[in-house]
Amino acid sequence: MEGFAPGVNWTFHGTDWRHLELFFCFYFFLTGIHALHMVIGVGILTTLIIMAGRGRFSPQLYNPVEVSGLYWHFVDIVWIFLYPLLYLIGGRY
Repeated sequence: MEGFAPGVNWTFHGTDWRHLELFFCFYFFLTGIHALHMVIGVGILTTLIIMAGRGRFSPQLYNPVEVSGLYWHFVDIVWIFLYPLLYLIGGRY
């Protein structure tokens, strides 16, 4: 498995290997950032579910739910741009 993923010992003996290595570096970086945002979002939603189960929200106190929804939609928007960038553009490899 050594040299399988881009890094210090990465080997690829085709054309445009530098472009492919750059693509994979961006791929892993952006996917990792997205995964971090997803983990944070799931943690926030879990906390909201627990708080809602305990009756902490009312018509006067709903701001945490609204802000959490905005955060989750931010993660959705990131994925809308990440997917075409990584999977749909330049599928030569």
